Formats: sequence, C-alpha cells, structure tokens
Amino acid sequence: MSGNSKLLHSKLAELDPELHGLIKKEKSRQRRGLEMIASENFTSLAVLECLGSCLHNKYSEGLPGQRYYGGNQFIDQIEILAQKRALEAYNLNPEEWGVNVQPYSGSPANFAVYTATSIFFESMPYKVNPTTGLIDYDALEANAKLFKPQVIIAGISCYSRYLDYKRFRQVADANDAYLFADMAHISGLVAAGIIPSPFEYADVVSTTTHKTLRGPRAGVIFFRKGVRKVKPNGDKVMYDIEGRINQAVFPGLQGGPHNHAIAGIAVAMQQAKTPEFVEYQKQVVLNAKRLSDGLISKGYNIVTGGTDVHLVLVDLRSAGVTGARAEYILEEVSIACNKNTVPGDKSALNPSGIRLGTPALTTRETSGPKLVDFKAAVDQNKDVLTLREQIENYSQNFPLPGFDEL
Repeated sequence: MSGNSKLLHSKLAELDPELHGLIKKEKSRQRRGLEMIASENFTSLAVLECLGSCLHNKYSEGLPGQRYYGGNQFIDQIEILAQKRALEAYNLNPEEWGVNVQPYSGSPANFAVYTATSIFFESMPYKVNPTTGLIDYDALEANAKLFKPQVIIAGISCYSRYLDYKRFRQVADANDAYLFADMAHISGLVAAGIIPSPFEYADVVSTTTHKTLRGPRAGVIFFRKGVRKVKPNGDKVMYDIEGRINQAVFPGLQGGPHNHAIAGIAVAMQQAKTPEFVEYQKQVVLNAKRLSDGLISKGYNIVTGGTDVHLVLVDLRSAGVTGARAEYILEEVSIACNKNTVPGDKSALNPSGIRLGTPALTTRETSGPKLVDFKAAVDQNKDVLTLREQIENYSQNFPLPGFDEL
C-alpha cells in the first residue's frame, strides 16, 4: 500500500492510535457514567451513519436549485427532504411556514434571526421572580413598553415550567415586535405534543437538533410566510423575513452547509413522528418529575417547586454547598451534570445551583421504576469509591446507542 493510499484507507486505530485511544476512553466514560446534563443526549446509529457518510465531502453553498457549485442534484434532494420532514414533525403547513436547515448549530441559527431583523442591536433581559423562580410577565410587559424591542425572545436553557407563549404574543403585538421562540431544549417535547407549542403564536422558531430531539449537532430556523397582519384600512402586511433569514445564514454568517448534518436532521425529524419517540418524550418528563419529587423529599430546594419538562434546577444554598462543588463531587462518582445560577445569585462564576436533566438517561432505557430502585441502593451506601463503582456497574447495564467501539 502506497503512503497516500495508507493515509486514505487505514482505520483510525492503525493510523492514529493516540486519538483512537482517547475516543475509546470517552466512549467508556459515557457507557460507565450517568449523563444528567440537560442539554446532552445520545443520538441514534442512523444519525451517526449520516454524519460519517460521503455527504461530508460535498460543497453546496446556496439553497436547493440555487447552488454555487455543480454536482448537487442529490444534495438538493436530501436538503428538501430534511425541510419537508422538519415541517411535518411539527405539523406545519408549508404554505404558512418555511424552514432553513443549514445553520451549523443553535447559536448561529439565533444570530441569523437577529441579523435578519437588524444589523446593529441592543438587548434587554427579562427576569424571573426571585421568590417563585417564575418569569415575571408583568415586568416583561412594562419593560417592553419602555424599550420598544423589534424582537421579543421566548427561550430558555434552564427554566422548568411551560412558557406562556400567548402572553409573549400579546406583549409582542403591543409593541409591533416579532415573537421569536427558541425551543432548543424542548423541541423533542414539542414534536411529541406533550408540552405547549410555540408555533401557534411565534413568528420565528429556532432549535438545535441534538438535545431532546436526539439528532445531530445542528440548528434549524422556522419562519412564517404569507400575511402578517391586516391594517384597519384593510391593507395586508406580508411577512418579509424568509429571504432575510436565508441570506443571514448564507452568505451572511456561514459558508457551505454541512450536508452530513442535514441528512442527520432528516433522520431525526422522521424519528420524531414515530410512536416510540412520543413514548420516549413522555418518559423523559416522567423521570424528571420523579427526580424532582425525590430531591424534594430529601429536603432539597427545587427552583419553581418542580418541573413540567426535562430538567430540574436545584438550589443548593440551604445545603451549604456551591454548584461547582456539587458538580465536582457528582463527577467523582461518575454522574455528569452542570453548575448553574439560581434566582438571586450574585455571580454567574460561582453559582449556587446545579441543573439536572433526564433525556440522556431515558435514551438508555432508564425508566422511572429502575431509577427508584437505584436511588434506594444509593441511600444505603455513602462511601464515594464504593458509590462510584456501584453507579458504573449500574450504568453499564443499559445500552448506549451508536457504534460499538467509538
């Protein structure tokens, strides 16, 4: 085998054993531990096959039928299929909604939406009630009257209750603003129809595809088409954001789309329409509720008093431990989570809480009763090393989707 041929046709283990070994260690960590980071999940083998396919090789700047490169006839079909399935996953009428599946991830997707509304922008946050942990919609409404935003964003990364999209819509209409919903964390729950959908009220909706949706690491933007509103004199005001969003994605913020990821989006959106996916999402929420109830029974303070979704935010101030310390201790026993601010925190660098999520655990078929059985066993053993061994032995009983070795 020639030198160049060896570079092209050797397996990773042979060509780069150092990197291969590190990836195997990460695979082992994922298999042995309990993954409770709310934004993480284990994608399917079918999605991973797309990500490792020949689609990686192709450049396809532009939209289907409007490419800057030749040889894209099949790439066009794949992207159109991903668009079609994305609309179907959320029961959207293609006459009323369009979708861009090219964003590399959630942050570029959101920035494309901001760019579509203004080149320069200033932001103002809205807040939660420090006592209840719930969004203060009255304060949001009052601040919007003063700030006069062009866009109001209904989005969360660590909010455990339903968003009141109708109230957001009312505030947006009162200020002639677009309502932009970021459903990155909850898009799988929305697709399954088990929590309120933003599509009834929002003008634009973005999402990542790798969290509760359980697809590849990518972003998607949905946007309304047609009539936006009718003036008192009967004149129709049409939506004009489709072209601006598409141009903000490319050429504004990105170059060629990642076709292997777009294929993975198509797979994930198809899976989202299955009964198995709906049952999975129901179990995700059930596990989160049981986790919340169990922590409350142990005396922990749960922000908002519980959860309606896939995550639980634990306020550790009454326990006398910081979020960073709790994250470290849990990692020592092979439980992965993340430190997180809670209402009233003075510093985001030293937060007082941890965020726990159930999507990844539930993907590995860790159902409610099994979690209860495990909690009972943990309660009987406080030694860190023994507890770590127990957790790792327990975790390895459950399948990890993907390739066998990597």
